[in-house]
Amino acid sequence: MSNNDSEKLTAQLSKTEDLPPAALSKQHKGNNPIIILLSILLLAGALTYLVGAGSFERDGNLVVPGSFQSQVKDNSLANLWRVTDDPTQAQPVSAIQLLLAIPQGLERGANLIFMVLIIGGMFGIMTKAGSVTAGLERLLGALRGNVYLLVPSLMVVFAAGSTFLGLASEYLLIIPLMVEMARRLGLSNLMGLAILTIPVKAGFLASVTNPVALTVAQPLVDVPVFSGISMRLVAFVVFTLVGIVFMMLMIKREGFDPSIKIEFDSAPLSKRHALMLITLAIGIAMLVYGSTTYEWRNQQLTAFYIALAVILACISGLGANGAADAFVEGMRKILLAAILIGVAFAIAVTLQNGQILDTVIFHLTSMVGEDNPLIAVQGMFISQLLLDFLIPSTSGQAAVSMPILGPIGQLVGITPNTTVLAFLFGNGITTIFTPTSGTLLAYLATAQVSWTSWARFVMPLVGIYIVLAMLMLVMAVLIGY
Repeated sequence: MSNNDSEKLTAQLSKTEDLPPAALSKQHKGNNPIIILLSILLLAGALTYLVGAGSFERDGNLVVPGSFQSQVKDNSLANLWRVTDDPTQAQPVSAIQLLLAIPQGLERGANLIFMVLIIGGMFGIMTKAGSVTAGLERLLGALRGNVYLLVPSLMVVFAAGSTFLGLASEYLLIIPLMVEMARRLGLSNLMGLAILTIPVKAGFLASVTNPVALTVAQPLVDVPVFSGISMRLVAFVVFTLVGIVFMMLMIKREGFDPSIKIEFDSAPLSKRHALMLITLAIGIAMLVYGSTTYEWRNQQLTAFYIALAVILACISGLGANGAADAFVEGMRKILLAAILIGVAFAIAVTLQNGQILDTVIFHLTSMVGEDNPLIAVQGMFISQLLLDFLIPSTSGQAAVSMPILGPIGQLVGITPNTTVLAFLFGNGITTIFTPTSGTLLAYLATAQVSWTSWARFVMPLVGIYIVLAMLMLVMAVLIGY
């Protein structure tokens, strides 16, 4: 390597080696994500004084179409200092209720919080043992550090798992690997996060056979589950390709120079490192199988991660105390995720306690209109974009909105599968950046990337996806999909 190349390589690698982990994705500190979420929580509390109360009748968790009823509510500011609640009438949230919403949100998101912490601890063990770094060295050495081959290949695999199997929170296991890989290539934590997050969100956007979204949404509009695959498959190809191109451009913009030759260790892995990585690979395979076959949810996944962490600790050679210290250190690095997820859930708790969530849903779905199918389908899409800020759960949003949108679509001449497509596009695009999504916040905390850095990075892609989604919805209406 020439002296000039060495200077370039040193400058490139200094971006990651001279910065603490939390600053790797951004050298100028932005707003703390807790401040952002607390501001949104305060806004939600203020809205309970500005928006009227109302509710739908429900059949289980499903909204009954046409059943919305407004309720009389005392919106005076005197309620702000209210100590006791009257369950017989609608009231805005008090200051005490607003504070209580945070521990209630932590309780509601407990399963996800515990899962994130256990994953952090597990990777703390693997990092301390050196298996992660050693494995990535060999992988990058085999590909000679060719980022333009490695990144698209990984993105296609991640997108496929998301769109066909509905994998999302399961990928938390992979984020530390992607971040470490990016750092070895001289890229930031943000780029490592994006290599995984963008294809996962692109896959969820299309949801070709995603059981998380389709098993709830399609039965609510009386169509067979997984029907209408053709259009969703087209959407999957389009969104994934656009995501890959965007990612390649962002990598180039960050200053990655493919002409620089980075040497990677190509010596065989030690038996201990090889065994740990094989165990991790088997664990990921079992995770996918259990999630799809036995419908594991956060509690079962957390138990699985605990078992996997114990096995890896036994293999690591760190000893009981060393493995425990590494586990705690790994948890400490992503402890911020617990508070972020809890506050995100607290926003929905506040809207429900103030009895304005159904009112907002009613007005958002009223945007759809019943005059022109081309206009109505865009109204469906936009209503889902906005609704996802309030209900970041895919299945929860489907249960609330699909019983309303289905009859509207029938009245205006939109087929049920197109209605489902509008829901998928609206829900999927917002989850790319919404700060109320517990899963996204878990991704960011695991990668040690701030929400503001991520939002600035991904918003151009969000805009592109919105335009593409609107065009594909027009096509769907015109062909009678």
